[in-house]
Amino acid sequence: MDRTDTSLIAIRRILRSTEMYGRELARQAGLTAVQVRVLQIVAEAGHATPKTISTRMRVSQATITALIDRLKAKGMVIRQPSEIDRRQTNVTITDAGRAAVADAPDPLQQKYVAQFEALEDWEQAMIVAVLERVATMLDAPATDLAPLLDIGDLPKGPESA
Repeated sequence: MDRTDTSLIAIRRILRSTEMYGRELARQAGLTAVQVRVLQIVAEAGHATPKTISTRMRVSQATITALIDRLKAKGMVIRQPSEIDRRQTNVTITDAGRAAVADAPDPLQQKYVAQFEALEDWEQAMIVAVLERVATMLDAPATDLAPLLDIGDLPKGPESA
């Protein structure tokens, strides 16, 4: 097997692992991985502005607005005017949102972070360089992961698997 085939197999393995995690998350929590990440960010302080969330996730505010709308419709978050600056809106997590975060399976991202941070500095730099290069080779945009929304809302339960 040549290096091209080996590299394609590695990419397929990564994609498959991500897909399997997404299905398990949908089955257990009825949410997408992106929705869970928004809830995690809001849960850190109990509330966050849409701008803060979009900056942390490196997506547009329009993308975050759509995500917040979906989470609000599910009763996971509410919007409230900021007590400090009435021009701003805070997204506040509800008890249902906290429960969803607590019930979600361990995020694939957290597994990766734990193992990545255990690597030597030179290994981390090498992985970042290679992943950035692969993203460029695949014409992946540098910002706004809006295509992640394409899977939409997922029903909770075995019928979504």
